[in-house]
Amino acid sequence: MLAPITAKRWDFKAAAHLLNRAGFGGTPAEIERLIGLGPEAAVASFVDFEKIPDDTKDPEWARPDPERQRELVQARTMAEEQRRMLQQQRQREDRERMLELRGWWLRRMVSGPRPLQEKMTLFWHGHFATSMEKVREPYYMWRQNELFRRLATGSWQQMLIEVAQDPAMLIWLDQAQSRKDHPNENFAREVMELFALGEGHYTEKDITESARALTGWSLDRETQRFADRPRIHDEGSKTILGQTGNFDGRDVLRIIVEQPQAAKFITAKLWNFFAGSSLSPELNDALAKVFRDGGDNFKPVLRAMFLSEEFYAPDVIRSQVKSPVQWLVMGVRQLGLELPPPLACSALTRSLGQELFQPPNVKGWDGGLAWITTNNLLTRYNDSATLVFGDPKALQGAFQGNNKNLTRIAERRLERMRLTGVNPDKLFTAEQLGTREKFIAALERRFLQAELKPAQRKALHEFLDARGESDSDDILGAVRLVMCTPDYQLT
Repeated sequence: MLAPITAKRWDFKAAAHLLNRAGFGGTPAEIERLIGLGPEAAVASFVDFEKIPDDTKDPEWARPDPERQRELVQARTMAEEQRRMLQQQRQREDRERMLELRGWWLRRMVSGPRPLQEKMTLFWHGHFATSMEKVREPYYMWRQNELFRRLATGSWQQMLIEVAQDPAMLIWLDQAQSRKDHPNENFAREVMELFALGEGHYTEKDITESARALTGWSLDRETQRFADRPRIHDEGSKTILGQTGNFDGRDVLRIIVEQPQAAKFITAKLWNFFAGSSLSPELNDALAKVFRDGGDNFKPVLRAMFLSEEFYAPDVIRSQVKSPVQWLVMGVRQLGLELPPPLACSALTRSLGQELFQPPNVKGWDGGLAWITTNNLLTRYNDSATLVFGDPKALQGAFQGNNKNLTRIAERRLERMRLTGVNPDKLFTAEQLGTREKFIAALERRFLQAELKPAQRKALHEFLDARGESDSDDILGAVRLVMCTPDYQLT
């Protein structure tokens, strides 16, 4: 298990696979660069990202704002009309901030210097799924996103502790309201069921006892920070997963991480996210051992995973359905585009079934084949035209819906969604455009890193033959056709 990939197997397909899975894809030139590095240095260029400077600026509003919090308290004593106007103002402000935040994060994925750090941040966002719908504070959502980024490949126990004390999570799973006379079990249940152990590896008694131990972990809403409140903490003895003592929140998370199942659970989740396939018990045991030997840190597991023969197996390469976020980010990178404006990005990913900072429930997005419904697949085909040709009209329905009165609003918003479209001169050389076969090979190399199926290749030939002498529109039409193939939905 986990035998290192050999230099002989380190070819264009393998390097492209690493770029797609450890990052968000890229151009043939980026793939060639990874080939030249060799497998160990190529993997290190992703995994050792802390060595790479990142000067990305935070959103201007991404800081505690006690005055803003005090306004909410004061609103309770305001006249109804005044309170309503303040609420509307806050809602508009929150919508604009969340729109900015989604664009800010997507820009990091598209052009940031640390692709694996952003990919891991996306993993943790789906794992600890937390939604703005309930949290209702953009600063908390940004703060949690930065937590995931800062601890992306670090200690599992530290991650669990900081997530448990994170304001967004304290609100999301009601831990902020938990006290000794009325322990809230939501976080205690989810940390065992969804975050760290999985069903069948704990009892209801473990949940109730853990909830008691977690009492006192709360939120100071004025300072917008975690607050440990001893007066509402249950000081009694608890028995959790076979251990007894006067435990607190840190003890609960330590005991959970110590369980043999904890290492197997989280390494299996990582494998599924990056490899896109189920893993054998033997491979799971091997990954869990690397995890334990590395002090329950994630970096050694990722390095071993990305260097392993198993990660480059034929049934792993090009077998994972792209999530809407990955579809957008990879598309932008492969097409040589600037990231569309935040409003357009938000409309694109929402129309495909994934809105950042708004997962459907505490389990997050199902992923895999769930991304490909009949409607979503058709939307991908339409949205590929939006990217390639720079026409956002296909997105109008995202704002208009069934309400015709929203037409003017949709039109105004479309003005904020102007896309540039693709410049074919940046994608293909004159030599690559010299013959039909060379052009199709260039399309395959850039967008699939594999050959089209015979029926798809034939359809592309027929499209180009019907056009005669190809111009820019024909080239872009061919690009769009490739993006509408089933194979393009996989990575």
